[in-house]
Amino acid sequence: MTVFTIPCTGDVVTGDQIEFTEAVFGGSFRKPRYLGERIVQAEVVRDSYGAAKQQHTFTLRVLASSGVEPLTPGATTTRKGRNVYRNGTRRAAWAVEADRRAALDEKHGRGDAARADRALRKEAF
Repeated sequence: MTVFTIPCTGDVVTGDQIEFTEAVFGGSFRKPRYLGERIVQAEVVRDSYGAAKQQHTFTLRVLASSGVEPLTPGATTTRKGRNVYRNGTRRAAWAVEADRRAALDEKHGRGDAARADRALRKEAF
């Protein structure tokens, strides 16, 4: 059993195994109904920054899920970073934490570049 004890809100990287809680809604888009919460344990398969607004998006492979309308283990899903981080995120330790540090540095470099590109685009207008 994987133990998710290390806080990583705001700093999830590809390769992390994470656990987070998310709100579940039902009903229509115009009139959603809050149904409850779901706990998701997943492996981060991929992450990206949107070109226009640098919205961080994660592709996740579900390891386990519980609560309202749990997700199917093995399923792949995407989540915006703001939603993954909303209620706090914890991760499992890596076998070699230095490898995670390298992945974190690479992610931060991409984020810095995306913000710089956006600033240049905004200056042009």
